[in-house]
Amino acid sequence: MKRNIIYLFLIVVLSAAIGYLFGSHFSPQVSLANASHPSIAKLNRLMTYLTQDYVDKINADSLVSTVIEDIVDELDPHSVYIPAVQKESLAESMQGNFEGIGVQFRMIQDTIAVSRVLEGGPSERAGLKSGDRILMADQDTLYSKELQNDQIVGRLKGNSSTPVRLTVYRKKQDSIYTFDIIRGPVPLPSVSGAYMIDQNTGYIKINRFSQTTYAEFQTSLIGLVEQEMKDLILDLRGNPGGYLLPAKQIADDFLEASKPIVIVEGNNGKRERSISSSQGLFEKGRLFVLVDEDSASASEVIAGAIQDNDRGLIMGRRTFGKGLVQQQLPLGQGDQVRLTTARYYTPTGRSIQRPYDSSSRSDYFAEVRNRYQTGEMDNPAKIPVNDSLIFTTPKGRTVYGGGGITPDIYIANLDSPEEAWNRYLIGSNLIDLFVFLELDKHPNKYNFENAPQFFNEDLPNPDDFIAAFEVFCSEYKLPVKVTSKNKANILNSIKAFIALQRFGENMYIRIVNQTDPFIVRALEEIAER
Repeated sequence: MKRNIIYLFLIVVLSAAIGYLFGSHFSPQVSLANASHPSIAKLNRLMTYLTQDYVDKINADSLVSTVIEDIVDELDPHSVYIPAVQKESLAESMQGNFEGIGVQFRMIQDTIAVSRVLEGGPSERAGLKSGDRILMADQDTLYSKELQNDQIVGRLKGNSSTPVRLTVYRKKQDSIYTFDIIRGPVPLPSVSGAYMIDQNTGYIKINRFSQTTYAEFQTSLIGLVEQEMKDLILDLRGNPGGYLLPAKQIADDFLEASKPIVIVEGNNGKRERSISSSQGLFEKGRLFVLVDEDSASASEVIAGAIQDNDRGLIMGRRTFGKGLVQQQLPLGQGDQVRLTTARYYTPTGRSIQRPYDSSSRSDYFAEVRNRYQTGEMDNPAKIPVNDSLIFTTPKGRTVYGGGGITPDIYIANLDSPEEAWNRYLIGSNLIDLFVFLELDKHPNKYNFENAPQFFNEDLPNPDDFIAAFEVFCSEYKLPVKVTSKNKANILNSIKAFIALQRFGENMYIRIVNQTDPFIVRALEEIAER
């Protein structure tokens, strides 16, 4: 504790020594009045001695970063130090877009190959396609230079409204093309899938909670309601959270007026309760929320609000267990700290935060994967239950606090370790690479241009794809063998990644969901009720 207090003082002192650069961005919650504290004045003199009189030169910036990292590591597992160099990529993810030309790429024989043209970006509007080789950006040659990814990104990204001329080779036509592109915002959707599974059942997948999430969700939900949706599957699997506000807004759309959504308690003990309005877009239809061990934070806020108000069914596996709220605060010179400033509680008053006081950060995050070893993943009876943290919903159902949200309907992982590994590889980016290489090798063999036709028909030449996949696994030494049991899943995954590269993420998710055991189980539950 003494070490932490000294470190905290050192941060203030070192910040003063190198200059407070917060300006108008300095958090109103942080007061400089404490700088007059006698202990801080003492440490300030020490810093002056170090910078003016110490025999060796010291790197104040490096020292500050080390001190901050050490302090934050001593706090809860979700408080993190964000150096300036990491701030931009994090901000892009949370604001829901970035500025650039809007492509994903891979290096093929030291040439930039477009693997996917991002929907809604400048490259899509200009007419770039998956498989195109970017040879030049303006007068800068980009091939055969052994460029690193960050160097390539630096040449292609840029501020909105700035032009770039791309020289591109298109293998299918064996021709060179020139594209004049004006850089601009490229959407990073947080609602990655929204469609009608059948005549009555809608589906929405949210992969994180950013500034644009609620607007995306609202547009998707309205579109499904207009198609006379009666049941909704809301997929929050793998969603690590993000901003709390869109989670509250989404929960509000499902709840009748005056229902509790979430309770947030700050460090002063004051509690703020969020209550639903009367403006919900889907208050009456049946709701099924899918979660898993990677559903955290804002995802758990929605799941908790739905479960504690008896509004719908939570299906899947126990969630991550994060009941802490962070605020991003400036430290100066572009550095920031994401600091835990509050706890949240579900409507019944339960905290779902897992214990962390006695465990290291690595142990804390490893607990989720350790659930495979404890047997919890295939047997809900193995879920740890704290009898002192029992809560009751308005309809008398028992729910528990203290470690994530336990679903109402458990979907066990019944795969053997080998099957689980194969399923992981079959759904991983390795298939994405295989698909790109295979289509690139045969640019004129396959004509994937009609999205509805592609979705509704079987994958063409399935035996050719399987044979090529086996060669790919052999060349890359992948421990995947095609069997009668997994052949259908492999073909479905290949089809899904073709859809991702040609038609976008929504089509990819629609195809993946056709064999997804969670979706299959949810549809069975809908049919039985």
